[in-house]
This record gives sequence, structure tokens and C-alpha cells, in this order.
Amino acid sequence: MNNLSRLFDVPYFQMDQYPIPNMFVSKINNKWVNVSTNDFLTKVNLISRGLISLGIQPDDKVAIASNNRVEWNMMDIAIQQTGAIVVPIYPNISVADYGYIFNDANIKLAVVDSQELYDKINSIKGDINEFKYLFTFNETNGSNWEEIIEAAKETSIEIVENRKKDIKNTDLATIIYTSGTTGNPKGVMLSHKNILSNVEGCYPRLPISNGSKVLTFLPACHVYERMLHYIYMKAGSSIHFAESLETIGENIKEVHPEMFTAVPRLIEKVFDKIMAKGEELNGIKRTLFFWALKLAEEYEIEGKSSWYYFKLKIAKKLIFVKWQEALGGNIKAIVSGSAALQPRLARMFLAAGIPILEGYGLTETSPVVSVNCLINGIKIGSVGTLLSNVEVKFAEDGEILVKGPNVMMGYYKLPEKTKEEIDENNWFHTGDIGEMVEGKYLKITDRKKEIFKTSGGKYVVPQAIENKFKESRFIEQIIVMGENQKFPSALIVPNYQYCKEWLKSKNESYSLSNDEIIINEKIINKIQSEVDLFNKNYGNWEQIKKVKLLNHEFSIEGGELTPTLKLKRKKILEIYSKEFTDIYDC
Repeated sequence: MNNLSRLFDVPYFQMDQYPIPNMFVSKINNKWVNVSTNDFLTKVNLISRGLISLGIQPDDKVAIASNNRVEWNMMDIAIQQTGAIVVPIYPNISVADYGYIFNDANIKLAVVDSQELYDKINSIKGDINEFKYLFTFNETNGSNWEEIIEAAKETSIEIVENRKKDIKNTDLATIIYTSGTTGNPKGVMLSHKNILSNVEGCYPRLPISNGSKVLTFLPACHVYERMLHYIYMKAGSSIHFAESLETIGENIKEVHPEMFTAVPRLIEKVFDKIMAKGEELNGIKRTLFFWALKLAEEYEIEGKSSWYYFKLKIAKKLIFVKWQEALGGNIKAIVSGSAALQPRLARMFLAAGIPILEGYGLTETSPVVSVNCLINGIKIGSVGTLLSNVEVKFAEDGEILVKGPNVMMGYYKLPEKTKEEIDENNWFHTGDIGEMVEGKYLKITDRKKEIFKTSGGKYVVPQAIENKFKESRFIEQIIVMGENQKFPSALIVPNYQYCKEWLKSKNESYSLSNDEIIINEKIINKIQSEVDLFNKNYGNWEQIKKVKLLNHEFSIEGGELTPTLKLKRKKILEIYSKEFTDIYDC
């Protein structure tokens, strides 16, 4: 890693060590199209020259608001080479948030990926200080990004090289605005050193190498996936872009990746599809499927009998091999982050020979603090061992404090907020509660800000309860609430498809709408029985006393989820204030 000082050095490292014909692979018009290392860097240098021709200076802020595509990565590296600061932005945020971020960061130039986004930002262009240029990757009525490349002829490559020489490892590389659930987004300042230290710490833990294929679909504007892209580049792995969340299953079968990253919500959906196929089976096949499933639920990494492993070997040959085939047949691991993964799912996939490497981190820590891995060992229910260059200690209330080269430079233009989060001894206060298990595995017990107290003075840990309740086939999503109330309650999004299938098995109508499902007496009673069953795991003060069923899923578009599919708790309580009132007023 000594010869990698700045983030933009990474693709040159690949070019020097093992240039590949398929550095990035995209599906265009139903065909997978390669971009080689050489072609990637050729385009990157043209963009850098063009940006300088357009007047981009060191420390200027340049925004990218786009879904994943190779051009995103080209812009990322090209902007860095000019000494400017990359500001990646989620394409689906509100106009108000765009206005805030563009003004706060003093964006000078932006590239977007759609006419809709071009029009959205163009409509507020006059309200943004210093904003000069707006381009799109696609054909639109506005300015196409090819204009940047056309401007390259006015600037020599020597000027780019001179800019690069002046950029230090400790210089600011990017400002990432967090998708906060309340208030304005905060700009997290990360240096080249911050992110490269994470690349260094994570790289040995991933089962990839030169020539490996990886599939990417989590947003590259999120530091989690972006940092992994740098690892893939360093490793010489071929990065394949999934077309969309809807086509992931098909894309995985086409690409046959060794690894991909996911968030728990996606893994839950993969498992739901596996279960749906199992429900369709009949006779001996159905019996074997649920026998294998029960076996997987009992899996432990250590301590099981030789008879258990003999049965598991049979289950792998008969059942779990099909799970692996559904994931392309070459999967060595799935890396999961962003939110807590159900331990039950981690256990079952591991039993099936598909390790899920759950990790933990924040944008402010570049992002990874710890991760389970095949080398250091996997502990189900934990987020693994600490990276070698990261330290952790616990405050008196159990809050996780982090120190290391991955901890951010601070919040942009918010020195007081920075002081609140990073103390005088350089410990970053994460806002998460945790503990060490067996002396080396970090376990997250909850978000400090999400723990709430009932009117009786008892503390409730909602995330742990939610993860347990989601083990029910009838529950798709759930949010536990009840701060300052007499008891905890929950809003539940049923698994509508499974509810329909269950009703069909009871000789009920199969073609019910979501509105009809949530008022169906049998469904209401069944979900209540599931709630009663899970409530037995908790003390009386933690038990869910009342539930309300919702007729649609929480979504990013609806404002209930962050772009990484975490619950926006305060926003959900605003949106469903009537349902909340109905529960506690009756």
C-alpha cells in the first residue's frame, strides 16, 4: 500500500500491476460491455483536462448525482486529479436538499444522469452561489458531459500531472452529505488517507483477487460501496454493474460473481424468494426442503456433532446447492452492512455454504470499523473483529468510541458539531451501543438515539425487537414505537404475497388487494398470533401490546427509508401520526 498515497493512484496501480480488459462491465442493450483499465484511464485524463479548461481549481467542489455507472467512477477519479473535491449526492433526494447541499458546499459544477434530475437542479440554479456548469451523462435538452471532454484540447496532460503532484495523502478528497433523518444533511469530510486506510484494512479480508468478478448495485455515492470499488480496482477484480434492484437475481446468474455487497433488507428479500420456491414444492421435495431449513436454523460454527455435519452435507448436496446456483454458483461471500442483519439469516446462509460477512461502520469512519471474515473467523450475531488499524473502546453507557486513520477530518463548516462527535483525545463517538464478545468480536446492541423510554421509565431497544419479529413469514417490515407512552406498539407491513398464499391454503380468496389484506380477519388474527409468539422472548415492559397493519411498504421514495434502506424513525412517525394516535388514544 506504500505506493498508494491518493485515491486516484488506485486505478494506476491496477494499470501497472495487472491491466485487465474488463475493469468495469455494464449491460447496454442486453449485452455486457467491457471498459478496460487503459480505456478507463484514457477517459479519466480527458475529463480532468476538460474540467481544468472549464476553470475548475483545487478545492473547488464538483458534484455527481447519478445512479451507478462507469461514468460515475470516471468522474470520481478525474475530479480528484484536478485537486477539486468530489461531492457525491443521492439522485433521489428532494429539491430542498439539493438546494441546501449545493449552497453549503458551494458547488461549481455538477454532472447528473437524467433529464428529470437536470430539470430539478436547473430550476434552482439561480439560487445557488458560484454554480456555473450543469451536465448530464445521458441525452437531454441540456448540456451533455461530452462537452467536458471536448474542452480537454485546451489543457495539456502536463497541467493535470502538475496538479496531481501537489495533492497530499492528508488532503480533503470528498465531502459526503449524510442522509440524516432530521434537520439538514451534514457534510462529512474524508481525506485520501481516511478512505485508503479503510481500503488497506479491509482488502485482506475479502475473498477476491486479480480476475475475480464482483457485482455492484448499492449506490456508489455511499462511502460503503465506493470504498469497495477502490478495493476491487486495487485487487484487479472485474466490477459488473447490476441494471437495477429488480434485475439483481438475473444479473447474478449472468455474471457468476465471487462476491457482492448487500444491505440486510436485500438479503431478507433473497431469502423470501427462496422460501417462496420452497412453498411451491410438493411431496418428498417439500419435505427435504424444510428438513434442510430446520437443520440450517440449528447451525453453529463450533460444537455440533459429527452426525449433524453428516446430515448437513446431505442437505448441501440436495438443497443448498440450489441456493448457490441461484446466486450464480461462484459466490464465496456476501458482505453485509448499513444495518443489523438477522442472526437467523446469517446462520442459515452460513450453513448453506454462503458466508455473509456482516460488518459495521459509519460514513464518519470511512466507513468500516469491523467486519466478519473468513480468515479471522465469523461470529454469528456480531459485526466481526476490528480492522488492524482501528481502535475501539466503550463509554460508561456502552457507546462505541472509535479511533484510527479512518476517522473523518470533521463536518464541513460545522466545527462545533465536530467537537461534539470527536473528543479532545480523537475518539469519535458513534452513537451506537455495543460490547465485545469473546474478547474480539464487536456486537452492536442498538443505536443510542433509537433506544426509547416508556412512561413507566423502562428502556426499550427497538432494533433488536424488530429484527426478531421479521423472522415471521407474515411480517415484511416493522417499526417499534412507544417513547413516553404506557407500552410499546408497532406499525407492521405484512408480507402481502405470502399472506395471499396462506389465505389460498385456507381456501380463502387469493386475489385480495393490500387494503383488503390488512382488514382480513384471518390475517389480523394470524399476525397477532405471531406477535404473541415473539413477545414471549421479552419482558412485560418490552412486549408489543398493539399493532397497526399498513397497506404499502416503507420505501426511499415514500420518505420512510434512507438510501441504504434503514428506517427513518422520526419521519415515519410524522407520516403515520394518525396511526400512532389511533393506537394510543383508544
